[in-house]
Amino acid sequence: MSDLKVTVWKRYGHDRLYVNLPNGVAVAFLDRHTGKVTILRAEYRTAATEALVQYLPAAVEPAPPPLSSAPPPPKVRPLPELGREDDLALWPPGKALRDKLLNEGPGPTERLVNRLLRRRTEWDPWRKGLAGEKRVGRELRRLCAGGWFVLHSVPLPRKVDIDHLLIGPGGVFSINTKRHPGKDVWVGDDVVKVNHGKPQPYLRKSRAEARRVQRVLERYCGFEVPVTPVLVFVDIRRLDKVATLLDVRVYEERAVSALGPLTGVFQPEQVRQLYEAARRKAVWENA
Repeated sequence: MSDLKVTVWKRYGHDRLYVNLPNGVAVAFLDRHTGKVTILRAEYRTAATEALVQYLPAAVEPAPPPLSSAPPPPKVRPLPELGREDDLALWPPGKALRDKLLNEGPGPTERLVNRLLRRRTEWDPWRKGLAGEKRVGRELRRLCAGGWFVLHSVPLPRKVDIDHLLIGPGGVFSINTKRHPGKDVWVGDDVVKVNHGKPQPYLRKSRAEARRVQRVLERYCGFEVPVTPVLVFVDIRRLDKVATLLDVRVYEERAVSALGPLTGVFQPEQVRQLYEAARRKAVWENA
């Protein structure tokens, strides 16, 4: 397929060749350190492989000398018991924000007075964030009919959480939701700017969350689990992103359904195994 383009990408210790569609969407990549080809869009497997084949001989580095005794494979941890209170599958979108507002925010009377007086409070950003997570949660729920599983407010140590975790045949995606009503958003390779303001660390946070998810799931599943970070913007006026941003997917909330058709990363039994591990609150305690 002649319209596929191969581009070089070197960041964060990686050295890769990406195969992209004309619109910049990556369909496969070659790790130049290991020589491994990863297919991101199964329908382009043949064309992507043909585009990369000329680079394979130069991509593989000499293998290191054999060790006298190879280390044993990592031991897969047994899954903890699953109780109703620890089942993340029962948690609604925005649960962490909802609990914070309920336990620490103003009561119904104070909220009513603030609303009538149109008084801004320190809790307004939390409510906006909760509304955004609910909307993205509804969009992600549409994917469940296609073999995907969705978890919300996945709790991590130090009182932080992953807004949404999407698991399915097309991979694992850690999703970070940001709501900026009526604002213009520009996404570069390393920074995000809202209305041309100061740089926001959304990309760095999303990448860090994806790495934590990968460590946890591989610890309990025993196979390689690539995790892709995703940024979803809600209620914005305009979204611009650079074509070179390949390791983080960026969408507006209605476009997140583009993840649904992805396939070819995990078999059905692997998807179920990943979901059964991820839904247990206890597995995230040492993430």
